[in-house]
Amino acid sequence: MPLTPEVLIAQGEVVAWLGSLDVSFAPDEEPWFTIDGVESPRQIGSDGSGGAFVLLPSQNVLYVSPDGRAGIIAESFEAFIQIVVARPYWLDILKFSAGGDLQEMRRAADALEATLDDEDDVNEAREEIRTQLDLSEGDDPVGALYEAVAASDAIVRATDGSPFTTLFNRFSIDNNPMLRNAAA
Repeated sequence: MPLTPEVLIAQGEVVAWLGSLDVSFAPDEEPWFTIDGVESPRQIGSDGSGGAFVLLPSQNVLYVSPDGRAGIIAESFEAFIQIVVARPYWLDILKFSAGGDLQEMRRAADALEATLDDEDDVNEAREEIRTQLDLSEGDDPVGALYEAVAASDAIVRATDGSPFTTLFNRFSIDNNPMLRNAAA
C-alpha cells in the first residue's frame, strides 16, 4: 500500500517521531497563499518556521515558506517522508545551495550532518520511522530534493498576488563559519 497522509496519520507514534524532525501534520486553518491552477490547496502539514506542506493534485509535495519562497520538494508523499527522514535539515540544504548547485547542496548536507547537536536522537527517529513505515532510505535524497526543486513549476502567490521565489537560496556553506569548518 502506498504511503499517504492518511496512512501516516493513523500511526501516531510515527507522527510523533516526525515531530522531532520538525514536521507537524496539523495544517493551518486558513491558507495564506494561493497556487495558480489549484482551486483548494490541500495543506497536509507544517514546520516549526510556519512553512506549509501541500499535496498537489499531481501528488507532488510543495513547500511554501513564510518568507516568500516556494517549490515542489518531492515527487510523492512517500518521497517527501524519505527526504525528511534522511535529511531533516533539508531546508538548510536549499538555503546553502549557492543558487541551486547540486554539488554545493551535497557539501551542505555533509556539513549539516556533521554539526547535528542531537545526532543520537535524529538517528533513533530515522530508524523508528523507517522500521514502522517499512520505508527505504532512498538512493540519493539530496539529488531527489535537487531534481524536485529544479523542476518545480508551481506558481505560488501571497494573498496580495505577488509570486513567491524559488527555494534555492544564494548562500553556500562558505558563508557560514560553523558549516565551513565542519566541511573542512
